[in-house]
Amino acid sequence: MIASNRIAVTLCVALLALAAPATGQETQARDPQQLDAKAPQELSVGFLPGDHLFKTLIADLRWPHFALAYQSYLKDPDLGSVAAVSFGESIILYRDRIGRGRWEMGIQAGVFAIFDLDAPSMDLVNADYVIAAVAGYRHGRFSALGRLFHQSSHLGDEYIFSNLVRDRVNLSYQAVDLRLSYELFGDVLRLCVGGGNIFEREPASLKPWSLQTGLELRRPWASPEERLRPVAAADIQYREENNWKADVSLRAGIEFQRWLGTRNLQLLLEYFTGHSPNGQFYTDEIEYLGIGLHFNF
Repeated sequence: MIASNRIAVTLCVALLALAAPATGQETQARDPQQLDAKAPQELSVGFLPGDHLFKTLIADLRWPHFALAYQSYLKDPDLGSVAAVSFGESIILYRDRIGRGRWEMGIQAGVFAIFDLDAPSMDLVNADYVIAAVAGYRHGRFSALGRLFHQSSHLGDEYIFSNLVRDRVNLSYQAVDLRLSYELFGDVLRLCVGGGNIFEREPASLKPWSLQTGLELRRPWASPEERLRPVAAADIQYREENNWKADVSLRAGIEFQRWLGTRNLQLLLEYFTGHSPNGQFYTDEIEYLGIGLHFNF
């Protein structure tokens, strides 16, 4: 536990260091009013518009996007070296104006899988499938995203055979959640809060309520043409099922911005401690360090 706390403190210090302006050079942040004017005024409206009103949550382990990460589980009796893979995206179907803001609706879909790299055939351990209907809103620095979604979880066949699994949990549920976001100093600091409720679930004993808080930092720079930008984020989730114990996800690294239109690529160091986000193992407490590539449209 002491080692875990030291790791968490060290990463938090790194988050603050990344956010601090560099010394010996001009690092003026872009004008927040200009940023607010650009979003949402320059965002298109109508059918299949570009970009999103609610930005990707960097440290949320279940945000649908394309990613590949290596994770080293600490003091885990079953897993050591793990590959975590996700495939998914948020697709906005329609956007329009509402007063001085914008609203939009669309879909999210994602698959989140982990593989045991220490197994002879690199067994698929678990895969979670998520599909959602989403509605977003943005006005200036404030944005919101609501979802109605389904999630189901499945063990890999090789993992079942290798571990002689007999008491498999058939985890599947329908849920709603809402996230709110506010940006300060342009897009340098972002605060997030949210909550959710599972209204139809298997097993029926699964407790329904959850809360989420988050913080994201992006370092300001002197030139708006810069494309490499340090980023850092913390995502902390609390679930009634786990007696409201915090599940902490920290990520920090470099964002390669807008090399292909509105897309970006992030190379991130990762740390997690808490109950497993991998559906079939939601009662297990895990801790890992990792490094990953994350691609966002």
